[in-house]
Amino acid sequence: MSAAPDRTGRFAPSPTGTLHLGNLRTALLAWLYARAQGAAFRLRVEDLDAGRVRPGLEAAQLADLAAIGVDWDGPVVRQSERLERYGDALGVLDADGALYPCWCTRAEIREAASAPHGDLPEGHYPGTCRRLTAAQRAERERSGRPPALRVDAGAARIAFTDRLRGPRSGVVDDFVVRRNDGAHAYNLAVVVDDGAQGVGEVVRGEDLLDSTPRQLWLGGRLGLPAASYAHVPLVLGGDGARLAKRHGAVTLADRIELGETPAAVRGRLAASVGLAAPGEQPSPAQLVERFDPARFEPGPSGPLPGV
Repeated sequence: MSAAPDRTGRFAPSPTGTLHLGNLRTALLAWLYARAQGAAFRLRVEDLDAGRVRPGLEAAQLADLAAIGVDWDGPVVRQSERLERYGDALGVLDADGALYPCWCTRAEIREAASAPHGDLPEGHYPGTCRRLTAAQRAERERSGRPPALRVDAGAARIAFTDRLRGPRSGVVDDFVVRRNDGAHAYNLAVVVDDGAQGVGEVVRGEDLLDSTPRQLWLGGRLGLPAASYAHVPLVLGGDGARLAKRHGAVTLADRIELGETPAAVRGRLAASVGLAAPGEQPSPAQLVERFDPARFEPGPSGPLPGV
């Protein structure tokens, strides 16, 4: 008899802004998927973009998660403390012949990605710098402009089955794993971290669905186990755009200022995906008892009633 798959989950906020109700609902769903399956739940702070990180936001985000009943196992992991691991992963890819330098400017990338180029969908980087001659590469090296590092993905097509979206597939372009300023890219860091934290099921917003083939391809090249995925619907504002601070009272602090308790906010989030009746305030334990990952159908993205 084969062992049951590890469903360890995670939530990974970036301390660049206050968590809004959409973020909190995604965190609650990720937590429910893990806890309802008897799995661990990890918390990771994605603070690689030092220029956008704001002091105090990490503590505020962790406090908001705790207030709605989301707890986690083990210490909080911070990407800024894991740069050596990302460098090691680049070393593995380089030794495997899977990296090449890219000197393209943003304008050149936009122009190249908008042109027809074989197997890759429009908008994907076509590997311009991968095809440079030795003379062309030497010319770019003499320019003094530091290159980014891209993977040589060979236009691989990666198929997977999303728990909520069903069978999916996508072509992997030569995406960046280290920027030209030396910063490690999101796709590299998230794959390395999920592998190191033993994440077996990634539950996140549907806006990240298209990045999944890249991350599965990269995990495979790094020899990491493939996680399963569930991409949950986003909370939208009244204008149909993804929820943001411009839409009004959309943070936990905003709702508390209007007289709601954290328990009421948790109930509102649960009711929006059919896990509670309107106005009900179930406890975290009650939500875990109600939640069936195999049967959960949250519906499409849309506004949060009453917000």
